[in-house]
Amino acid sequence: MDRLISLEPSNLVAVRIELGQKCFGELTLRNVMFTMPVAFQLQPVNKGRYTVKPQSGIIVPLGTLTVEIIYHLPPGSFLPDSFPFTNDSFLLHSVVVPDAAMKDSTSSYDAIPNEWFIRRKKQVFIDSGVKIMFVGSPVLVQLVMDGSMDEIREVLERSDPSRRPADSVDSHGQSLLHVAIAQSRPDIVQLLLEFEPDIEFQSRYGSTPLEAASGCCEELIVELLLAHKASPDRSEHSSRGPIHLATSGGYFEVLRLLLLKGANVDALTKDGNTALHLAVENRRRDCTRLLLDNGADPSVQNTRDGDTALHVAAGLGDEQTVKLLLQKGVNKDIRNKTGKTAYDVATEHGHMRLFDALKLGDNLCLAARKGEVRAIQRLVENGAAINGRDQHGWTALHRASFKGRTDA
Repeated sequence: MDRLISLEPSNLVAVRIELGQKCFGELTLRNVMFTMPVAFQLQPVNKGRYTVKPQSGIIVPLGTLTVEIIYHLPPGSFLPDSFPFTNDSFLLHSVVVPDAAMKDSTSSYDAIPNEWFIRRKKQVFIDSGVKIMFVGSPVLVQLVMDGSMDEIREVLERSDPSRRPADSVDSHGQSLLHVAIAQSRPDIVQLLLEFEPDIEFQSRYGSTPLEAASGCCEELIVELLLAHKASPDRSEHSSRGPIHLATSGGYFEVLRLLLLKGANVDALTKDGNTALHLAVENRRRDCTRLLLDNGADPSVQNTRDGDTALHVAAGLGDEQTVKLLLQKGVNKDIRNKTGKTAYDVATEHGHMRLFDALKLGDNLCLAARKGEVRAIQRLVENGAAINGRDQHGWTALHRASFKGRTDA
């Protein structure tokens, strides 16, 4: 026989580190003797760093006793000097005590005299196999920041699942998923997802992992999160949802993925803008077209000003976007909260090249259809494009010819 006590569940003790809390792990000692009580004494080699409770006791035949191993973080430290594994060791002394008086059938936490474990008097077994592994939030956060894949997996596997280790957060309220996203590590995100973290967890700043990934153009991570049923909608405390963040950044492929997974194309930001408003505002023309192709309503007015995307484009003097919005059927006669149409906004900012598309072109076609020569002359002088086309693709010349207005 090489031992009197077996270690359960193994000789590796997971000590949980949490800031502001007692850092400890548990180890169960089992007496493997069928008929004899066994006395034990478990001591750390570094007594200033660890405390064992109880440090000694008697275990009934085939009985068990659970000890608590407490770790004392050095002052001013947030993490052990070495993690997740350490070379710190313990000595477990055990000895058969056939004459020990047991009060009942349970193991005893009585203090055992040191002389019981002196080899000169009896056969003493010494086990130096107890090892320590550190787990807990700060350990996992640092391992994710370091990109230590193997260690992350082992810590997660050794952690108490009831404490949901994959939902650990850092001192800034960021989850492990958020930290991995900030490190641009889709491999770590995939590893964390195996342990079923809260995929909708909102950081202290209000963002979900999908919102964080969408705002960082992490296309592969976005795809992973969506595959695990992450919601593409704006979370409760976030000012912008995934679709808004992707659009503002001009992240076309991320936006495409979100739309494929059913993101609401007309969803509003906290301050009342659609993704289309943001695409136009930030001159993201490819995103603008993608949103429109996926059914974005160009006539939606934002909450603050009552502007449509056309008002925004007119204010910027963005002729390409104005024409695109008009092709998609935006109502150019909508007035914002100050009573202005998109044409009024273009006029206010002096964007004369937009006049024809926003108003004068229609008036020119109308004047041509009626044969009003003076009105035609005035409109052309004010900037109406002679070859401009109306919403049906007709020029003023087409209209005049169709109506037989030869003077026009």
